[in-house]
Amino acid sequence: MQTPITPGAALRAEVAELRRNPRASVLVIGGGINGIATFRDLALQGVDVVLVERDDFVSGASSASSHMIHGGIRYLENGEFRLVNESVVERNGLIKIAPHYVKPLQTTVPIYSTFSGILSAPLRFLTHKQGKPTERGAALIKTGLTIYDAFSRDGGSVPRHRFHGRTRSLAELPALDPAIKYTATYYDASMHDPERLALDVLADGQAAGPHARAANHLGAVSLGAGGVRVRDGLTGEEFDLVADVVVNTTGPWTDLTNADLGRPSTYMGGTKGSHIVLDHPELLAATGGREIFFEHEDGRIVLIYPLKGRVMVGTTDLEHDMREPAICTEEEVDYFFELIAHVFPGIHVGRDDIVYRFSGVRPLPRHDDTQPGFVSRDYRIERAELAELPGTTMLSLVGGKWTTFRALAEHLSGEILELLGRERTVSTAGLAIGGGAGYPTTEDERLVWVAAHADEVGRARADELLERYGTRAEDFLADLDGDLEHPLAGAHDYSEQEIRRIVRTERVARLADLVFRRTSLAFTGRLSSPLLEELAALAGDELGWDEARRAAEVEDVVGTLATRHGVRLTGERMTAGA
Repeated sequence: MQTPITPGAALRAEVAELRRNPRASVLVIGGGINGIATFRDLALQGVDVVLVERDDFVSGASSASSHMIHGGIRYLENGEFRLVNESVVERNGLIKIAPHYVKPLQTTVPIYSTFSGILSAPLRFLTHKQGKPTERGAALIKTGLTIYDAFSRDGGSVPRHRFHGRTRSLAELPALDPAIKYTATYYDASMHDPERLALDVLADGQAAGPHARAANHLGAVSLGAGGVRVRDGLTGEEFDLVADVVVNTTGPWTDLTNADLGRPSTYMGGTKGSHIVLDHPELLAATGGREIFFEHEDGRIVLIYPLKGRVMVGTTDLEHDMREPAICTEEEVDYFFELIAHVFPGIHVGRDDIVYRFSGVRPLPRHDDTQPGFVSRDYRIERAELAELPGTTMLSLVGGKWTTFRALAEHLSGEILELLGRERTVSTAGLAIGGGAGYPTTEDERLVWVAAHADEVGRARADELLERYGTRAEDFLADLDGDLEHPLAGAHDYSEQEIRRIVRTERVARLADLVFRRTSLAFTGRLSSPLLEELAALAGDELGWDEARRAAEVEDVVGTLATRHGVRLTGERMTAGA
C-alpha cells in the first residue's frame, strides 16, 4: 500500500460524501470502460449507483488497448457471428455518437498467397484449434471480408473493402515488401484517446444527478456483515458501503477481486498484449496514414498503426499471471522489430526510436487448452447471492472489450434493473457521448464551429481544443473568462489554464493521473524533466501540494516510466531504456 497522504478537501469530497451516505442500490467495483459504461447506463435510469476504482479511472486493462474500435473480423473464424454483428453495429454507432474520439480507420492487409489457409480454416472453425500456423491467402481473406461487410447493413458508416494486386498495392504503399501478391483494404475505426473517451462516459453518468457517485483511488478490500469494505488509496482510511446489487467489473482482476470479497472464482484467463510507440518519420510516412494489419506466419496478429504523429506497433497474445505486473519485454520488442522488417524490409527501426511501451491484460474467460488467439472475446455475467449480506446479489462480468462497451453496459444494466424490479427508461443507443454531442462532422461545420469560438483564443487554438475535447472544449473556453492563455514551456499545445482545469474538474489525485491518462504527453514521448516539474507545479497549486509532495509525485512518475513503460527522462525528451 502507498504511504498515506493528505489530499485536498475538494479532491476527496466524493469520498467524504460516501462515508456520510454509504448506501446505494448498486455498487460497481472497477472503473475501467465497462464499469464506467455500466455506471452511466444505470445513472441515466435514475438508479442510485456508486462506482469505486482502486487506482485511477481507466488505469488498468482499458488504458492498454490497441486504440481500435473494430468489428473483429477474426471472430468469424471462431464462429462468433453474434459477437461480430454486435461489434460492427457498435463500431458504426460509436462513430456517430462519439465522433470526436472514434473515426473510420483505413486498414490494409498485405497478402502473400492466393489460396493459403483454405484447407486449415474449416478445421479451425470447427475445433477452435490453431494447428500448424498458416498465413491466410487472398481467397480466404476475400471471403471473410465479404461476410464482414454484410454485417455493416446501415451503410455509410464505413466504406466496403477492396482488393488490389501487387502493382497497384506498391504504387499506393511503395515501402511494402515487394514480395506481396495482393493487398486487401477495409475499414474499422480508430480510437485516438481511449482514456478521454472513458472520462466523457463517466462525466455523462455523473451529470445525471446526485444519485450517481464515483470515486477513484478507492478500492474494495473485503466483505462482511457491514457491507463491502473499501480503502482510500490516498489516506489509508477504510469504511463500508452497502448496496442491493454489487457488480464486479474489474476485468482481468475479477477473480482476485472475488477472492478479496470471500468469493473465490476461476472465471478469468486473460492474456497479455504489448505495444511499442515509435518516433520514426520514415515508418510513419510508409503507412500512408493507414493501419497495416496482418497475421504473421506464427498465427499472431500484428498491427502497425499511425497515431498522434507516432507509430504504434502491437500486439502479443501471451498467458499472464495477474498477480504480476504486465510489462513489455525485450523479447516482445525484438518480435515487433522482426515484424516491421517483414512488412517494410527497407526501413530500419531500433530501440532508440521507442518513446513509449505499454502492456495490458485482456479480460478473457478461462480457456484451459484453447490457444489464446482462439479464446472467445464475448462476455457473460455470473451471479451469486451474498450470505453475509442477505438480500444482496453479486454479479461478476467475465470478458468484454472496448468496441462493445455500450451494448455490454446495456445488457449488464438490464440484469441489474431486473434484480431491482425496475424498468429501463432511457436507451443509450444513439445517445451522444460527452463532447460528441453537436460535434461538427463535416469540414464546413467544423469551420463554422471554430469561427464561432475563435474570439477567445484564435482559430488555431479553438480547432486544437475541439480536436482534443470535442464540443466539451466550450467548457474550457468558458473557464478562461477573458484571461489570456499561457502555453506550457515544455508543451506549447497545452496551456496552464487547461492543465489547471483538468486537475480541478477531472478527479486528478496523482501526477500520474494527469500524465498518463488526462493527457497524451507520455504516450507520444513528449515528456521531459522540466515539463514534468512544470506539470507538478500546476497540479500542486490546485491540490495544495508542498515541495516535498511535488518532488515525490515527480519521482513516482519517473519510476513508473522506467519500470512499466521502458523509458527514461532526460532534460530534453523520453528515451528508450530504464
